[in-house]
Parts: sequence; structure tokens; C-alpha cells
Amino acid sequence: MPSLLNAGHSAGAGSVADCVANIRSLALVGPAAAGKTSLAEALLLAAGSIASAGSVERGSTVSDFDPLEKRLQHSLTASVMHLAHGGVRIHLIDAPGAADLAGHALAALQAVDTAVVVINAATGIEPMALRLMAHAAARGLDRLIVVNRIDAPGVDLARLLADIQTAFGPECLPLNLPDGGASRVVDCFYNRDGHSDFGAVASAHRALVEQVVEVDGALVDRYLSDGDVDAAQLHAPLEQALREGHLIPVCFTSARSGAGVAELLDAIVKLLPNPTEGNPPDFLDGEGDAALLVHAQPDPARHVLAHVFKLSNDPYVGKLGVLRVHQGTLRRDSLLYVGQARKPVKVGHLFMLQGKSHVEVARALPGDIVALAKVDELHFDAVLHDAPDDERIHLKPLDFPIPTHGLAISPKRRGDEQRLAEVLAKLVDEDPCLRLEQVGGTHETLIWGLGELHLRWLLQRLRELHHLEVDSRPPRIAYLETITASAEGHHRHKKQSGGAGQFAEVWLRVEPLARGAGFEFVDAVRGGVIPTQFIPAVEKGVREALASGAISGHPLVDLRVTVFDGKHHSVDSKEVAFVTAGRKALLAAIREARPLVLEPIVQLEVTAPAGALGDITCDLAAHRGLVSGTRNGPAATMVVQGMAPLSELANYQTRLNAMTSGQGQYSTRPSHQEPVPPALQAQLTARFMQNDDD
Repeated sequence: MPSLLNAGHSAGAGSVADCVANIRSLALVGPAAAGKTSLAEALLLAAGSIASAGSVERGSTVSDFDPLEKRLQHSLTASVMHLAHGGVRIHLIDAPGAADLAGHALAALQAVDTAVVVINAATGIEPMALRLMAHAAARGLDRLIVVNRIDAPGVDLARLLADIQTAFGPECLPLNLPDGGASRVVDCFYNRDGHSDFGAVASAHRALVEQVVEVDGALVDRYLSDGDVDAAQLHAPLEQALREGHLIPVCFTSARSGAGVAELLDAIVKLLPNPTEGNPPDFLDGEGDAALLVHAQPDPARHVLAHVFKLSNDPYVGKLGVLRVHQGTLRRDSLLYVGQARKPVKVGHLFMLQGKSHVEVARALPGDIVALAKVDELHFDAVLHDAPDDERIHLKPLDFPIPTHGLAISPKRRGDEQRLAEVLAKLVDEDPCLRLEQVGGTHETLIWGLGELHLRWLLQRLRELHHLEVDSRPPRIAYLETITASAEGHHRHKKQSGGAGQFAEVWLRVEPLARGAGFEFVDAVRGGVIPTQFIPAVEKGVREALASGAISGHPLVDLRVTVFDGKHHSVDSKEVAFVTAGRKALLAAIREARPLVLEPIVQLEVTAPAGALGDITCDLAAHRGLVSGTRNGPAATMVVQGMAPLSELANYQTRLNAMTSGQGQYSTRPSHQEPVPPALQAQLTARFMQNDDD
């Protein structure tokens, strides 16, 4: 593979970024169809990293190189690129914008100093932009808003800027303004004079300078005295304003025409933070309440701390871990520890990524984003270090959305079970919002994601990239059966077929136990009417009946079974006969014990805009839910707490999206079991009886 030192300007190297001050890192995040991938392509072209711009429609962009991404024409994972401009190396991450793929976007924010939230001028501020701005603020990242597609027909850019300031605060001020009917942009920070499509530049320049000098009392006095401050002298207070969220710059671009792209590139180099200027990420040393807050120092001379924020399984180089170096210098052929591992791994190859291309490098400094290949010990969120004393250090965990949309999945072809399990495990490793579960009660393999689209794309990847055909269906609800009264059951099993026969007779009693008590088996046989050696066979038959259910085909729980009488035959009694007699005696008793079907009830917590509170509570009530309370949530949201039957939440995320314009999230955790409504019990019983007859 080519060396980065010989790769020229297109690789963003040579003597570029020989010091930490010459490194920038940013993630393009925002809603789907905002033009993030096209903007990344335009930046690469403007920097000379590519000879011509690719197209999403043609499937020729640097970042969307996955075959499925090309066919679907949108990003499915975070893609990493780099470029060079003005002596600075810029690491660029293009993150997917679909809400179902939010895990990739949130993970990308762990690796950068600046979150660039891209807004489509034609569609305005969408829920995903609100959500990602809030996440970036919570992580202490510098934020930059890019309004893309400024040349789209019929857009009102002045109104959109006002909407941005209403949604995100008056600290959102334009660094440049569209001019010439959005065919170009004019700078507002360094430029005091001139005109734009919004009017005179002077007022925008004054607002920017005043916002920056507010962080420094001495500068405020100087500004009030002189009437202006040269913007070239405001670098330090500008970085402070960005760090503190006192300023969120807004830039205008058209990735299609190139308007504003060169200016955006200059702003990245001149105004966005290097690793020493941004807020350092929060590392923790230890676990739980005893963990100590640690801040990495972006010093190349210190010991290494690096964090894995992305995993992929490359068909050519195997497992590929993409990481951000936060401290120290990572060198090829060095030894690193992965988390608390006792044995170090060797860094055989170190790469910078350019989409699907891997450019080998000799070292990586704080702020660099690089990849390691063929290191099986790597996993998502791992911290790599070269000092054994750092084994307990880890990055402060992200609050990823909880996967709540599930599918039961199984291979169509017998013999593919092991391969399917291996592929699913790899896909779960790559996506922090996928979860794999083996359910003993229903004997199903479940894959959980953030929504229907999330899992649909996973199924497409299984089929098209891994050539695995699978059957999928909604997960079965783990219903249970129980009894509410005591009853007795009896069965005589007699079978004669020419040779030795089978004979067993069992009398037993069932009694309800407290919810959650489980199952008790009592041997109350006296006088040897059932010989001792056959009692385990009776219990085996009882347990078989408990497992298969009596009225709906679901496991029986919370009851005591007492065997108190029976008969045997000295020749024909066998273990198999008492298994059958025990099973059928139990089923006879259950039918007389007023059986019930129980359904799982979950605790539910919904976070949504305050305006949707009424719709959410009404919807829960209509689906047998119960609201137990509400409280204020972050960023003008409300948190609704309650309980609901799990069966009523099968499509809840879809309903919630409709009620909240995609801004709602929810999480669940198991609570208890309750009897199903009589109509549902009748339905479940009828279905079971029909299947039993078949």
C-alpha cells in the first residue's frame, strides 16, 4: 500500500500536520437527504484530494462505497476521509442521517472536535438536526451549522436563518451570507463591508465580533472604546466562544454548484479548533461511583490513549478498527494494550482511510483518525493504551438509543445456523444500536434495532452481501399460563399391542402459588401404589405438560403439583407409561383449575416534545397502557412514565414517530405479568386448539 508520506496532496500528508496544531476533525451529521455526502465530495474536490466529484446518483462518491449504499443512494454507516488544505490535515466523517441509523452518527461524534450539522435549505430544520445538535452540545463539542442546497428553487434563506436562531439560539450567527442569488457567498467575519442577498454585510460582521468579544472583558472595553476589533486578532476568544457554545457559526453552501465550499474549507482551517483548542473528551478511570474523571492531553510526547469508535469487517483486511488518537503518538510496529487485556497487541499496519481506500502511515498524532487491521481483540468503544496503569480508563459512555424494534430470524436453508450466528455477531459488533438475543422461552433468535428500516437494511445486507437467505417474523410474545383454583386430575394409561403392554395410573392435585413463585412438585404417594422408581417419570410428564401449556401452548407457572395416588402393574408398568399418565393427569387438572393466560407488562418511558403529550397519553390509554407520571426532560421535552402490555408495543415506534414528527424516543424494561383480557384469551385458546387438532 502507498505510504502517506509519498501520497502527495490528495492524501492530505507530506509535511502537512507534522504538529497537532495543524489537525482538524469534524463529522458531517444531520437528517437524511441534507446533502452531507455530496458536501464531503465537494470538500475533497476543492482540496484537490480527488480529480473530479462523484455523484450519489451514479454511486461514485468516496464515502458511499458500500454496494448497498450505492443501490439505495444513501449512507448506511459512517465513512472516514481526510484531506489537506492550507497546511492543515482535515479528518472528515460522513455520518448517515436516517433516524434508524443514529447510532453511527452518535459514535462519530466521539471522534471529532467539531460537529457540523448540515441542514437542507429546501426542507428546513428537521427533527434529526435538533437531536444531533443536542447530542453535540451534551458532549461539549464545537458546533457549526452548514445550510446546504442554497440554490434550491423557492428557498427563503433569510427566513431559514431566523428559524435556526429560534430553534438553536441567538448565538447562531452567519460566518458568510449568500450573494448573487445564492451563486456565491460573501464573508462576514474578516470582511466589514459589502453586500449580500440579505443586505449589508456590516451588521452581520458587527454581530459576530460582538458575540466573540463578550467572552473577554478586556476585549469588550477595547471594542467599546475603538468601535471595532480586527477579526484577525480574535482567534483565542473565538475558540473560547466555540468551546463554550457562546457562538455557533452558520455557513451557506451548495455542494452541487460549489458555492461556499471553498469558503467553508477556509473556515475549517482558520476558525475551527485543533485538538488543543476544543473541549477534551471525558475519560473515566474506574467504574461506577468510584470512577475518576480524566482528561486526555493532546501531547504527542505522552503515553498513548486512543478510542475505537467504529468497527467494520473488510473482505480484504479482515476486522478493521477505526480510532481517534487522543494522547501520545501511535506508531507502526508499536505495542498496545486493548482495555484491560494483559497481553499487548502489535500494530502491524496503521492506515488513514479515504472511503474504501487504505493509505498506510507510519504514525498518528493526537487528533488523527486512523485504522488498525487484523487485530481480533478490538471492539467498539475499546480504549487502546501503551501503559499498563491505564487499563481501567474508558471513555464516558454515550447514551445510545435503546433498540426496541425486534425480529425473529432463522435461516431458510438447513445447515446455515452457525454461519448466520457468526454474520449476525459481526453486524452487531459494527452497529452500537443493534442487539442480538436468544430467547429460551420461545426458542427464537431475535435481532433488535431502532426501527423497521434499520432491520430491513440488515436483512438486505444479509441477503446481498453475505448471501444468506433468512426467514423473519415479529417476535413471539412470551405469554404464560397459570391457574387460579385448586383441582384434581386423573389419567389411566393402558396400552396392549400383542407383546408386553404399558400401564400406569396417576392421581394428582394442582394448587395456585403466588405470582413469581414458580413450580413445586410434591410426592404424597403412600403405600407404594406408585413405586418410588416411577415418581421421577411422573414428574417428567408433569414438567413436559408445564412446558407445552394446557390452554394456549405457553408455559405453565406458579403452581404446586402434588401426586397422591395411583396404580401400577408388576409387569406392564414402565417409565414411559408414567410419563404419559403424569402429563395427561396434569392437563386434566388444569382444565378444572380456572386457568388464565398471563402477558408481560413492561415499564415504559417516552421522551417527546411537550406538545405531543396529549396524543401520547391518549394513544397509550387506547392500547391498554397506564400513565403513572410525567416530568420535564431535556431541551423542551417531556418524559412520560407508565406501563403497557408488551403485545401493544409491536409497532409503537412507528406510532410515536407519527405523533412527534420523528422526535420521540422510548425505552422499556420488564415489570411483571398480568392476565390478558378475556377476548384475547379466547383468541389464543382457539388458535392453540386448532393447531392441536391439525
